[in-house]
Amino acid sequence: MVLSKTSSESDDSVHSTFASRYVRTSLPRFEMPEKSIPKEAAYQIINDELMLDGNPRLNLASFVTTWMEPECDKLMMASINKNYVDMDEYPVTTELQNRCVNIIARLFNAPLKEEETAIGVGTVGSSEAIMLAGLAFKRNWQNKRKAEGKPYDKPNIVTGANVQVCWEKFANYFEVELKEVKLSEGYYVMDPIKAVEMVDENTICVAAILGSTLNGEFEDVKLLHDLLIEKNKQTGWDTPIHVDAASGGFIAPFIYPELEWDFRLPLVKSINVSGHKYGLVYAGIGWVIWRTKQDLPEELIFHINYLGADQPTFTLNFSKGSSQVIAQYYQLIRLGYEGYRNVMENCRENAIVLRKGLEKTGCFNIISKDEGIPLVAFSLKDNSLHNEFEVSETLRRFGWIVPAYTMPADVQHVTVLRVVIREDFSRTLAERLVSDIVKVLHELDTLPARLNAKMVEAEENNLMINNNNNNNNNVKKTEIEVQRAIADFWKKYVLARKASVC
Repeated sequence: MVLSKTSSESDDSVHSTFASRYVRTSLPRFEMPEKSIPKEAAYQIINDELMLDGNPRLNLASFVTTWMEPECDKLMMASINKNYVDMDEYPVTTELQNRCVNIIARLFNAPLKEEETAIGVGTVGSSEAIMLAGLAFKRNWQNKRKAEGKPYDKPNIVTGANVQVCWEKFANYFEVELKEVKLSEGYYVMDPIKAVEMVDENTICVAAILGSTLNGEFEDVKLLHDLLIEKNKQTGWDTPIHVDAASGGFIAPFIYPELEWDFRLPLVKSINVSGHKYGLVYAGIGWVIWRTKQDLPEELIFHINYLGADQPTFTLNFSKGSSQVIAQYYQLIRLGYEGYRNVMENCRENAIVLRKGLEKTGCFNIISKDEGIPLVAFSLKDNSLHNEFEVSETLRRFGWIVPAYTMPADVQHVTVLRVVIREDFSRTLAERLVSDIVKVLHELDTLPARLNAKMVEAEENNLMINNNNNNNNNVKKTEIEVQRAIADFWKKYVLARKASVC
């Protein structure tokens, strides 16, 4: 007798994943399904959707690391189930974080004695690090004002208009006025002279950017420091400096070692840096370092004992993974000073290759500077027919993700394309990108500039109608006004397309 078993209706393990009913019917998007599905089907459904994401290696918009060595990947996976906040349970992980803090503090020339421990903390990124640094500045300022019997309800912070959005979040969330130094055409970073002019007795700190998101340029922290020293002497204030070195903190020490921007300058009280950018770790790790213990008010540090021992904590969140901390320590000891210098020099050289390739086309103005983050920011010399947004959109057909964006207020008529050079962006890819950009330009040149022409015509017609209504004079917009209108149109167009995709 032959014994056989008939599979139950719910047993799909004997079928091909794509033949099962679970991937042949859609699951609810915003509600939990009533019944379970096999793990293979769940994996396949999610994996299939993720295939439609862009390729991280070709995402040239991002500063965030997209490649690490397999050995580091193994360490990260082995510690993915460790909650970093359980310091008593995972003392070695805590020790590795402390080593990272001390290594980075000494890299930034913190005034530490040989056996002295640095003051700092690991965060989920520079955004959290900036929040913590800002809170420390605010509390120190408030404490001093209270002791002097002066009002302490109107703190402000001075930055350039080129700061990353996390500074706006800090000002909004923690009720600090954000005083921005406006940019000017050809000068897309904070002007130290104008910044110091905006400082008053309520300024908790001036924030300088070591590597602007817009064009990669380093702000002149040394000049800012010297001007602020003089103003403090004249006024009796002691306004400090915070350096947002999210992108440049792991670059300047290795390829611009003589540049004075860090704790060598006495007014620099804290520095943040992103480990997941040029610290060469996957997304999810940042660091904030304070000059001395006195720069971090003790009342901001909480002590807990319900995890097994007394543990100090100064973070905005509580639980977080240990993997990125371990990965940061791996990179610091694996590469060492020599390795980081080699990586950063290679990135800089590849940026030069890309810049020269773009210059040879004769079609672009280079906005980025030679000294700064290894990136290339550039704009079209002639955008009367086609603009940077069209170049960005067309490059996606080749797989490249190259952002186009307008500059902040007062220079918003300037539109820029930007390519960030990371460790995994080789010279071959740089040369291929230039080749594809040339193809895109040729393709756009053969197409009628319908949208741009219509936009210009519509803007001119609107202006003439308005003028006719006012004084019956037909006055056309200036070239800059037309460029601004076109840039605004394309910005709205791209945002509308993204919204429709979502």
